[in-house]
Amino acid sequence: MSLLKLEKRLFGTNGVRGVVGIDMTPDLALSIGLALGSMRKGKIAVGRDTRTSGPSLTAALKAGLLATGCEVTDCGILPTPALQYLVRKYFDAGAVITASHNPPEYNGVKVIEPDGTEMGDEQTVLLEDRLFGRRFDLAPWNGAGSEHAAPDLVHEYIDAVVGQFPAGTGNELTVVVDPGCGAACFTTPEILTRMGCRVLTINGQMDGRFPGRLPEPSPDGLAPLCDLVRATGADFGIAHDGDADRSVFIDENGRYIEENQEFALIAGRICHETRGTVVAPVSTSLLVETIAGKHGCDIRYTPVGSIYVARTMLALEADGVPVAFGGEGNGGLIYPSHQYCRDGGMTAAMMVAILAEKQRPLSALIDDLPEFTLIKGKFRADDPGALITTLEARYSGESIDRTDGIRINRKDSWALIRPSGTEPLVRVLVESPDAETARLFYEEIIDRMQRG
Repeated sequence: MSLLKLEKRLFGTNGVRGVVGIDMTPDLALSIGLALGSMRKGKIAVGRDTRTSGPSLTAALKAGLLATGCEVTDCGILPTPALQYLVRKYFDAGAVITASHNPPEYNGVKVIEPDGTEMGDEQTVLLEDRLFGRRFDLAPWNGAGSEHAAPDLVHEYIDAVVGQFPAGTGNELTVVVDPGCGAACFTTPEILTRMGCRVLTINGQMDGRFPGRLPEPSPDGLAPLCDLVRATGADFGIAHDGDADRSVFIDENGRYIEENQEFALIAGRICHETRGTVVAPVSTSLLVETIAGKHGCDIRYTPVGSIYVARTMLALEADGVPVAFGGEGNGGLIYPSHQYCRDGGMTAAMMVAILAEKQRPLSALIDDLPEFTLIKGKFRADDPGALITTLEARYSGESIDRTDGIRINRKDSWALIRPSGTEPLVRVLVESPDAETARLFYEEIIDRMQRG
């Protein structure tokens, strides 16, 4: 079972985003609020990350919701998974003003459904139809919506994450947290402190200019975090993107942990305790499938995007198929025992639990994982779809998976070629247990694309 991507005009894989004042404007936020309020009348939760454009866009979004008669609760600055948790518990829908990992000049909107997942393609297309057709159900003067602020609701999310683990789980651990001046400045340090950890922070002040580093937690941007982990003798470091639905890790030696290794390590812990299916995009390393299989779990692949992972997990559960875990190879992991969305705070807490149980350094746990070479690249193309169609014909004699773009599966390697959702690019991933095999396969694909 998998979910197919539908063509959308405005929204991408994770909401709508753009440069503020050019692509992302208060007028657009207002229209999204009007469309959402027309579709999901009732109690709507709104939150945002720390970006400087957040207050104006939030005000515009709320204006649209109020004009359609909704009861709006403003939860203030909080991680996207925190708002998703609250929506699932209390509200009829929600919206987060965030551009996640994009640079400071960007902002956007993620729309949240009553089950706490991001709005799926079918409903998003309907929302876009309302927006572009200006078909809004405005309330009369005596039916206008109401608004109130509830910034303290975020504590319920913190309680929920901490409650997943025994008291004192992190009593012997020191952790350095880098929220990147984003939405997790308060939540992740609080979660880990309550678990018993000694917590140090860097870039721990909320600042939408992101002065310490960009919102994307890249290896280069996390050099100061690596230095602080080594200098303090911490057990590990953790960094989030702007809205904290993703987490990446630094081991005790200051080494950046590749996100598929993170996924595999945590999958091993969860699959050891819970048998079932692991759900992941077709872009995920075979390392995850290998580790899941060692613990008796199978894997189900989806199109690239957390919403497809989450909704496939829900669909499998509805069909009576046990689901153990899910996520993406970018640090966005989904814990069905907690909620069906990527959750950076939960991932931080899970790493604490793993190190406490194993009583071994993070570096040793990572080094124990099987080795795979994953090569990532991109190829500029005026018509990515046509290029992929041509490439598919050239590989027609091989095993091809068309879940998202084309994935060519060989006995000793695989390659994924898919169009970018935001740029005129074709993204290429190639993986093999053997580095030379991966390199040759990658060069072969690039050569065939260059020949057109």
